[in-house]
Amino acid sequence: MQLNITSLEFRELNEKLRESDSSVTLTGCCGQRFIACGMKDKAVTIDGVPGNALGAYLNGASITVNGNAQDAVGDTMNDGEIIIHGNAGDAAGYAMRGGKIFIKGNAGYRAGIHMKEYKDKVPLMIIGGSAGSFLGEYQAGGIIVVLGLDTDGKLVGNFPCTGMHGGKVFFRGEVSRSAFPKNVCLRHASPEDMECITEQISEYARIFGYDKERILNSPFTVAVPDSNNPYKQMYVAN
Repeated sequence: MQLNITSLEFRELNEKLRESDSSVTLTGCCGQRFIACGMKDKAVTIDGVPGNALGAYLNGASITVNGNAQDAVGDTMNDGEIIIHGNAGDAAGYAMRGGKIFIKGNAGYRAGIHMKEYKDKVPLMIIGGSAGSFLGEYQAGGIIVVLGLDTDGKLVGNFPCTGMHGGKVFFRGEVSRSAFPKNVCLRHASPEDMECITEQISEYARIFGYDKERILNSPFTVAVPDSNNPYKQMYVAN
């Protein structure tokens, strides 16, 4: 099913989405916010540029964007997948607690901020290019991967993993020149670390047409918190 949304605002747009077939292509998209908010059991393809909070609270639906997306992609998403064939704005994966976000290009500031996990709910975000400053800020769980494909070599901006106290961030390459906080430990990814992301990177490579062996055979660095109490230095002793 195809739906032209040029003249629709987000409430009417999402009502039509809920009433549509299980698979729908949205054309004429230009900045509409909250597309597919909270949805499940839908496969949505978007031609154009969706606005903020695409797939917010997503609960199992699949979203594919044939282009760029604006801020807060997958805000607090619970399940499902979002595939972006371009760049994503700031705060992609904000507080996501499940599901997958695959970004072919770059992500802006604060990607993965407040990402968390619980039991078998382990959210994943793979960024094909580079990430902006404050990547993984206050991350409490889940996995972020930055591949640095088709970039000038810089993987991440300033202050990555600030306040991180759970989860892992993988970088394809060397990031020792970036200023990580004291509560974060950097190490070369071990075979056990790589087992966490091999299947997911293979899926990413298939979606975007990359050579998975070229990616997986590269050295990876992994960032993990070295304390489960990163704010201890801020407390006042009695």
